[in-house]
Amino acid sequence: MSDKIVYSSDAAFEADVLKSDVPVLLDLWAPWCGPCKMIAPILDELAEEFGDRLKIVKINIDDNQQTPANLGVRSIPTLIIFKDGQPVATQVGALPKQRLADFI
Repeated sequence: MSDKIVYSSDAAFEADVLKSDVPVLLDLWAPWCGPCKMIAPILDELAEEFGDRLKIVKINIDDNQQTPANLGVRSIPTLIIFKDGQPVATQVGALPKQRLADFI
């Protein structure tokens, strides 16, 4: 696991995502989700590659149900890019590394 990935919660969402001074890739996931497990190592690699230019934040939807409900998440994994506190792009489902990098 990359130490560059932030594991957040409903309570910390505003500070970790909305008030971030760099763009954020938010990963809404659950431990039982196969596609979520598939992209986890890819997100670790991308966190290292993008470094300080992008923050990757993960929220476990089983433990934190308010944030996905507020964002209208219906399926996981859902990846949302936030810039200046606003969602600017959404991707639902697992993607290969190059397509995820292109999405970012």
